Amino acid sequence: MRNIPTTVINILIAFLFINCSNDDDINIPTITPVDPIACSNESDGGIYESCGIDFVSSISLSEMSASAGNDSWGWTDPTTGKEYAIMCLDNGTAFIDISTPESPVYLGKLPTATQSSPWRDAKVYQDHVFIVSEAPGHGMQVFDLTTLRNVTNPPQTFTANTTYTGFGNAHNIVINEQSGFAYGVGTATFNGGPHFVNIQDPKNPVAAGGFISTGGDAYSHDAQVVTYSGPDTDYTGREILIGSNQIEIVIADITDKDNPQTISTINYDNIGYTHQGWFTEDQRFFLLGDELDEQRVGFNTRTVVFDFEDLDNPKFHMNYSGTTPAIDHNGYVKGNKFYLANYRAGIRIIDISSIASKSMAEIGFIDTFLGSDSAGFSGAWNVYPFFESGNIVISDINSGFILVRESEN
Repeated sequence: MRNIPTTVINILIAFLFINCSNDDDINIPTITPVDPIACSNESDGGIYESCGIDFVSSISLSEMSASAGNDSWGWTDPTTGKEYAIMCLDNGTAFIDISTPESPVYLGKLPTATQSSPWRDAKVYQDHVFIVSEAPGHGMQVFDLTTLRNVTNPPQTFTANTTYTGFGNAHNIVINEQSGFAYGVGTATFNGGPHFVNIQDPKNPVAAGGFISTGGDAYSHDAQVVTYSGPDTDYTGREILIGSNQIEIVIADITDKDNPQTISTINYDNIGYTHQGWFTEDQRFFLLGDELDEQRVGFNTRTVVFDFEDLDNPKFHMNYSGTTPAIDHNGYVKGNKFYLANYRAGIRIIDISSIASKSMAEIGFIDTFLGSDSAGFSGAWNVYPFFESGNIVISDINSGFILVRESEN
């Protein structure tokens, strides 16, 4: 019998836990009305339905010799200024030169360390990419991205510079670029809690301990780690982890790697699966996506927003309701915009400039999964909006690599 991936097991456990709990106190979620999008639904030229976002280019899964896409990230070469997309696939990690956005170049692939898997995640630190997967025994691959400068006959097959084997499979990788630490989450170590790795010397990663939450669930499905500069001055300069731990959010001080401490935990109504979240840039509000609530309860895409002004006493702030029933997956904040990978609804751009007043509004979208916006696990897995050029990378489970840009008018 085929092994069931760790992530699937944990989702099922969380789902059963919530359904077997007492639902007497569950409230109907508060919904913030969505302001009309600033333009009517348009087409980007016949490829995808879009509004406020322009299609630029794409590379199919078949061109990258893969069967499915998953995570993505990006790297800007500090020497040449060239931008590169990092596209995670079921059987490895692809590198794409997007310095000419309309004609991206697939440079090649770093194959998976062990076997194929639907789950692969990557982050970048000091011109190196760090890659993990749910594939058994995969570890954390480290690849020097400056190698991409010298590709003359693409596509090539690349080799990892080193592989960290302090854990085998991992669901995700988190990096705090200010501290130089990576955190494998969803591993078989530390009850699935963050596994600390010192990557200050990128090609020589060193184990640095781990964290087991004292909250209700130690397993971190995803996390964000920051050197804190937010409104709670008790923690200024501390390394703070916000863990999305299946049934709750865990806030922890992990500055002292030998003695990490839970600060607080918080949950919310209609929990399906606490999946992934991201701070606003002032580190006041935290925007959370729950991966199973749309299916379980039946409402439109929901983003749960928390007020973290006091890390010891986090509070629910608001629920934002999207325009379709699609499941939300990964979301990131850049400036006053929230970029959300929304599975079958493609990606959505949401204005959060008035989030303190409990107002959020969708201002753009591009739907990369044609024919259905239902609550299913297809379409846009991840969005990477952090390139200074304005190029936005979409990694799509079914379609592969897609490059877009916000419309100028």
